[in-house]
Amino acid sequence: MVVRKLLFVIIIFTVSFLPGLAQEKNFPVPSGNNKQLFYLQRTSNTNTIVYELNYLNGALDPVNPVHEFWIRYQEKGQREELSYIQRKFAYGIKTKKIRANQYELSFVSYKKYKMYLEAGPDNRFYVYTTINSKKVILTSIFLKINGGSFWSPNIEYVEISGIEPVSRSVVKEKLKI
Repeated sequence: MVVRKLLFVIIIFTVSFLPGLAQEKNFPVPSGNNKQLFYLQRTSNTNTIVYELNYLNGALDPVNPVHEFWIRYQEKGQREELSYIQRKFAYGIKTKKIRANQYELSFVSYKKYKMYLEAGPDNRFYVYTTINSKKVILTSIFLKINGGSFWSPNIEYVEISGIEPVSRSVVKEKLKI
């Protein structure tokens, strides 16, 4: 009985603190960045876009609080900035300050989906969103792309993953866009 309880605790701990288990097999999970908020992956390759806190002079940059960049796993795993076109038309984040240390976020390519950057009870910043009608901490987004073009990809679905703040359970939702 004790072994079973211990195994259950280990499984819950692993699922709770490694929430970004990639949606596709063999997709790497970015780690080791204490400023990371969430990441985005697509079916086209394992290159990953990471969204992290952006600081200016030791404080959160009030004009641009989120910085996005690639981890080019398909190459040498190097960090690389998004191109101007990627930042302005596809994967960039638009921010709107709501009040001190609270921002509304949306993707430049899909303004309907709202996220909120704000401090949690532990005074660390998180991106919150709604998954399955629950307010959760966003950990990852996966785009299932089936054809189309750069300017108009055919997105079959979007899978959004997060952590429920109190129970620390992983929550996922697939959305058709």
